[in-house]
Parts: sequence; C-alpha cells; structure tokens
Amino acid sequence: MSSARACEAVQVVVRCRPFSRREEVAGCENILEIHDKLGQITIRNPKAPPDEPMKVFTFNSVYGWNSKQSDIYDDAVRPLVESVLQGFNGTIFAYGQTGTGKTYTMQGVSNDPERSGVIPNSFQHIFTQISRSQNQKYLVRSSYLEIYQEEIRDLLCKDNNKKLELKENPEYGVYVKDLSSVLTKNVTEIEHVMNIGNQSRTVGFTNMNERSSRSHAIFVVTVECSELGPDGEDHIRVGKLNMVDLAGSERQSKTGAKGKRLKEAAKINLSLSALGNVISALVDGKSAHIPYRDSKLT
Repeated sequence: MSSARACEAVQVVVRCRPFSRREEVAGCENILEIHDKLGQITIRNPKAPPDEPMKVFTFNSVYGWNSKQSDIYDDAVRPLVESVLQGFNGTIFAYGQTGTGKTYTMQGVSNDPERSGVIPNSFQHIFTQISRSQNQKYLVRSSYLEIYQEEIRDLLCKDNNKKLELKENPEYGVYVKDLSSVLTKNVTEIEHVMNIGNQSRTVGFTNMNERSSRSHAIFVVTVECSELGPDGEDHIRVGKLNMVDLAGSERQSKTGAKGKRLKEAAKINLSLSALGNVISALVDGKSAHIPYRDSKLT
C-alpha cells in the first residue's frame, strides 16, 4: 500500500462476484469490465444505443470474480489490523445488495484456509503478531452483536432476545450497555466465539439468497497492549477493530419479500439509507449536522 493510500481515512474496495447458478441458468449477460491496475470498473448499459459511452467508476482498488480471499485481506485489511495493534480504532464494512457475497467475503468458509474471510484472517493476523512480541503483554476481548429491525441483540448472550441500549460516555464515546465481552487467548478461542454468535444470527430465504442476512452483524475485537516504558511505568494502549457484515439492500420486485421478510427489508433499507447520509455528510465536510442518531447502525 502506498503512503498516500495508507493515510486516507476512508477507502472503498470493490469486489465483483461470479455469476450465481441461478444467473447462469437464466443466461445473464456480463456488462462489467474490471481494470484492476487503474482501480476502475466500466459498466455498459445493455439497453442503450451502441454509441452511448460506458460509465466509468473509480475506487481505491477493484477485484474481479477470480480474486482470492487472501488478496482482499492483504491489500485492504492487513494495514488496518496493523494500526489496531498499534492502538488505533478501525472499521471494515461489507456493503452491497443482497446476495452479492458480503458474508462470504467477511466470514468465508469454515475449515477451508484458502476461503477464510476477513474476520478469521484477522484473528490469525492478530494472534500471530502477539506471539512474536517480546516486551509487551496483550489482552484480546471479543464482542458480537446484531442490529435487527433497529434493535440491538447480543449474539453471545444466552438470552439474545434481550434488547440492549446505546449509551454515550464522555471518555469512551458511544457504547452498547451490557454487551458481552469475552477474553480470548488464541485463534481457536476467538473462532469459537464467532461460531457461537453465527448460530444466533437472523437469516431468512429470499428469491435472491437462500440464506439472506436479515440483520447487520458487528464483530468487535479489542486489543489491549501493556508495555514497560523508559520511565519504568506500564503504558497501555487500546485498539479496537469493528468488522461489520451489513444486511444487503433489497428490491421487493427481485427478492419476492412478503410479510415478515418485507418488513425486515424496509428496516434494512432505511438503516442503509441513514448510513449513506452520514457518510455523505462526513465526506462533504461542510455539513453543520451529522445525522448519527437517525439509526442504531450509525
């Protein structure tokens, strides 16, 4: 990663997935061209006249359907995790329409190292770095929550139907009151924590995805490092890594959502819209008001 990219507060990485089995059967047409060296994606409108120019979109980096999980992690995530180990906070969002591969990118396939996603790869990274440290002592804590229809649930609590509240502290900022925090000493333990939480996640069937995430899930890793300073005193630094698997935006005409699924979709789209508004206000830099309170997600 170049120094220019490393200093950017927000980076956008796009990953294009291959056709699904359903899309192959339907004979869907590829309308994308990926230029990874330029960080660009070109989109052709199949219904447009032949002389209409293609639309070009530029991002920090782009990946095609042949990209590997390790490519995504090494380029886009590894520098962020390194900064967390140095005591900074970092957040990774997987954002996109339902069925686009967000959960696959974030979590991957268990028991298959080549297809491990961002979250398990970050576990390996963190504990490998800790094992190499000589003069530091580390504590690693994990929390896992979901936001379902604007209600916060603790995925590590036996009674995960209990609704948690957002609070604000002058020193620590916004936090979730009574959220479980589990001390983990190695990769096996932290993966066990993630697996417990995954069993409680809210998923459901839609026409676009057999196991569609119906909630936003956030896995939080807090890394506390204690080191003896030149003054003979212990100095503590704390970094926090938030890994967010967002529920996908949906169009009812494509998902066929009805009843409960339709109500879920409305809440999902509303919270994603609120997220977009917050990001736009932050990027604009001129907004006097950032609408953080419009959704539990933001």
